[in-house]
Amino acid sequence: MALQISATNPEHPALLLELPWDVPLEEWPEEYLVPLPRGISRHVVRYSRAGDEVIAVKELAARPAQREYDMLRDLDRLGIPSVDPLAVVTGRTTADGAPLESVLITRHLGGSMPYRSMFETTMRPATMHRLMDALAVLLVRLHLAGFAWGDCSLSNTLFRRDAGAYAAYLVDAETGDLHPQLSVGQREYDLDLARVNISGELLDLEASGALHPSVDPIEFGMEICARYRGLWDELTRTSVYPAGKYQYIERRIRRLNELGFDVAEMQIEHASNGDTVSFVPKVVDAGHHQRQLLRLTGLDTEENQARRLLNDLESWMATQDDYAPGDPLGARPEVLAHRWVREVFRPTVRAVPPELRGSVDPAEIYHQLLEHRWYLSERAQHDIGIDTAVEDYIRNILPKARKTLQPTAD
Repeated sequence: MALQISATNPEHPALLLELPWDVPLEEWPEEYLVPLPRGISRHVVRYSRAGDEVIAVKELAARPAQREYDMLRDLDRLGIPSVDPLAVVTGRTTADGAPLESVLITRHLGGSMPYRSMFETTMRPATMHRLMDALAVLLVRLHLAGFAWGDCSLSNTLFRRDAGAYAAYLVDAETGDLHPQLSVGQREYDLDLARVNISGELLDLEASGALHPSVDPIEFGMEICARYRGLWDELTRTSVYPAGKYQYIERRIRRLNELGFDVAEMQIEHASNGDTVSFVPKVVDAGHHQRQLLRLTGLDTEENQARRLLNDLESWMATQDDYAPGDPLGARPEVLAHRWVREVFRPTVRAVPPELRGSVDPAEIYHQLLEHRWYLSERAQHDIGIDTAVEDYIRNILPKARKTLQPTAD
């Protein structure tokens, strides 16, 4: 069978042909590899380059490689946070004709970290709680889309900084299935697997001495269940309100927006006696603040980053002479937002030297600068301004934190 490359981008096959497909992935020469830390995997995984892109190459049998490729493409169409599938390579053989396993190629998720690299220094329990929050949000989003993961774990997830929190991305979809809707049993099965897997991974870290002594692996495994169920209930439960109290429905929708979700479709029913109204979200889409920021500024960020940038944007807009909400003669919000990007956001980020910024994305850098401005202003008891905050951050913070500001990927 001849070598075949099935790719999503017509430019990728030519770039990928330059890689040594006649050599087992485990034996690839160093000249083809990118030295990024790898997590635990049942398959051989290596990082390489295709043109300007860093790619992850995973060796596995042809059928599961094609299936996972198709599954990741489906998740991408659904807007689920997951790695981007680029290609499947089949028909590999050695120079003397011996068959080799196929490979699945995905795009390296910039600025991401596997959980094991995050535990190279002892992680504080508060940070671990944020990881559980991120993983719970990911699992809820998968289940809302009808995706049964079948192997939810820390090892199969990548994490990116998200304005003091984390955003979780699915890495391994090999065991997943997509359905029109999941049953309670399917969701509970995924949740139970997550609990067992996470507890096992933390027990492994505990045995290696990499776990904070106050962390109980079993309790943290249970935590994912509690956080998942709380979020699932908030997103899907039916609310019953007195007839005519439609502000309660608006309040429920605003609460979902604050959690980062939009209600794309809802069901409202009046009781037969006319005394009450029941409300249930039927279609809930994540990324409320992301979409709002993207519409206003064109910036594509994580959800919490978008929330933080929107707050700063609104504060800045209020200081502008032509800001007049409701006045047709005032500047439109989109015009002011693009002015903020041009005059505030971009100059602030560009003030940070690239060699100190590392692979941290601009939105996260801007968030960290805002945090540092708040800290210095609290200490000085007055607003010190963003320029002073940037100078102090570059001089006193970034050189010390350079290693932690350059996240790695699984």
